[in-house]
Amino acid sequence: MVSQRGRRTRVTPDADNAPTAEMPAVEATAEPEAVRAKSIPEAAVARLAVYLRVLSGLAEQGATTISSEELSQAAGVNSAKLRKDLSYLGSYGTRGVGYEVSVLVSQIERILGLTRKHKVAVVGIGNLGHALANYGGFPGRGFPVEALFDLDPDLVGVPVGGLLVSHLDEIPKVCAERQISIGVIATPPTAAQSVCDRLVAGGVQCILNFAPVVLQVPAHIEVRKVDLAVELQILSFHVARRADLAANGNGGGDGGPGGAENGSVNGHGNGMVVR
Repeated sequence: MVSQRGRRTRVTPDADNAPTAEMPAVEATAEPEAVRAKSIPEAAVARLAVYLRVLSGLAEQGATTISSEELSQAAGVNSAKLRKDLSYLGSYGTRGVGYEVSVLVSQIERILGLTRKHKVAVVGIGNLGHALANYGGFPGRGFPVEALFDLDPDLVGVPVGGLLVSHLDEIPKVCAERQISIGVIATPPTAAQSVCDRLVAGGVQCILNFAPVVLQVPAHIEVRKVDLAVELQILSFHVARRADLAANGNGGGDGGPGGAENGSVNGHGNGMVVR
């Protein structure tokens, strides 16, 4: 349900097929933001992150407004779905003007919880962990890396990306002291569950897992799994399917923005599989 000019109107099931022109501006709903955030589907959350990336780039270039068609093309999503996603924020564009870039950036950052920093710990300082520890893009987006852990005596006590690497046994103590909220596991699969348990004991609330294992965690812990091999296999499927279509004379296209193949925002969801 959405509020429009003081009246309650029902969103029809085929709202995604609505015309592409921007909707009239409306007042924000009185619904508490926490309640509104809880109602957003996970697939829409992934797309909101993509919109934020696009909008942030536009803001850096000095853009002040953008239409739904322009934003949908830049994000690779059909404009009707984009407008529906933004409606979860209580945001509606103005007909003939579009959306204010700065307002959308602020709304999305607030709904994604980016108005405060989330301290990150990286566990496993191999090639991947080393790259993550040195990646300069995390702090600017609100995810400063504040702790590093490994088991290798040649790494423990050595600075990586400006931080000293601590021993795995120190995970609970260091994470609690530094108020780490997100743990990144970049260890071999055999060590992942033990590392996960230590992170949970240290008060970490969310875990990004690069190890190809399913982690067992308490119900209140959020886990996102990044399995690069699975993503490559999915891409292999699409390559093979397009080749088969071309061989059968049906062409190999999967459509432009809004098609089902844009895995970062549609299909299988921003390259991650939960738990």
